[in-house]
Amino acid sequence: MRSPRRSWTSPPTPTALRSTGSPATERVRSPRRVAAYSGHHRTRREAVPPKTEFAALAEPFRPELLAHCYRMLGSIHDAEDLVQETYLRAWRAYDRFEGRSSVRRWLYAIATANCLTALKSRARRPLPSGLGAPSDDHREVVTVREPSVPWLQPAPDAAFGAGDPAAVVAGRNGLRLAFIAALQFLSARQRAVLTLRDVLAFRTAEVAEMLGMTTAAVDSALRRARARMAEAGPAEGELAEPDNETRRALLDRYVDAFTRADPDALVRLLRADVELEMPPIRTWFTGREAVVGFLASRVLRGNVWRMVPTSANGQPAAVVYRRGDDGRFAAYGVQVLTLAGPGIGRITSFNDPSLVPVFGIAPTLAT
Repeated sequence: MRSPRRSWTSPPTPTALRSTGSPATERVRSPRRVAAYSGHHRTRREAVPPKTEFAALAEPFRPELLAHCYRMLGSIHDAEDLVQETYLRAWRAYDRFEGRSSVRRWLYAIATANCLTALKSRARRPLPSGLGAPSDDHREVVTVREPSVPWLQPAPDAAFGAGDPAAVVAGRNGLRLAFIAALQFLSARQRAVLTLRDVLAFRTAEVAEMLGMTTAAVDSALRRARARMAEAGPAEGELAEPDNETRRALLDRYVDAFTRADPDALVRLLRADVELEMPPIRTWFTGREAVVGFLASRVLRGNVWRMVPTSANGQPAAVVYRRGDDGRFAAYGVQVLTLAGPGIGRITSFNDPSLVPVFGIAPTLAT
């Protein structure tokens, strides 16, 4: 049974894609070999390591490990579970540290091994755009919801903390929806190599040790992964970030237009080539005419929707609520906006109420 998930309203510790600990914290202890990382072997001493000592060394890395597991799995729910398992295994194996490497690298080795094991029994997590062609006609018959498909999930930025500005920008690009979706086209081991090398900047020899591979095998996997990402990954234009003021202004105007059910206002915000996806619905639309036509004819109604602005995957986002028969607004899902230049280039509407608690926002609104 899955343990209760943490609320990320107040993230635990600042983080970045590099170590946030001091040099002393980084190199206190280390595992003897990768085989010991799993924590399944009996320890050599009877005493369980003090929780306070282990927490002081390991806890600062929790947010970045969550981001790593999310990149690997494409699910914030699964990532939370795997991070919990990582810390449990690390605590059990804590007495085998020897100081020849960093605590951070040791934790990444455990987390990556856990993710690779989990991925053996799980299918890739797609978005609708990864399963078929879009429609440019808003009259298209929309397919039924497919909750049985393990859809890609968004992740709240608050879950990953806040580090220095340069690291935050780098972290956004490593968590954007287009990048996470593209990673799903890689094999599990290629995904691990690419994220450890290109996102987290571990050296080839370090990655080889963590994954039990040769350096030649790591280099080969990295070349294949980069080639595949060049085909399936986001274009440079999709990674362009407007300044924070522009991001917030566009989000506020979008929320206002959507909740007021004003299609004309939406037209002014959307690019001509805008796309709309709505997992767990497989149907998706491309082109401003089709997107606005679909929303105006089937979605937008006065006093039906409420939105709470937030951020997810380094992008503007909103938690969505829908009014019920009792007049209360119940959680409906999360919309993530992809901005391109001065307009909105993509709306990804994750119509899944179970995502809302992860964002630390109430499941219902009174009015």
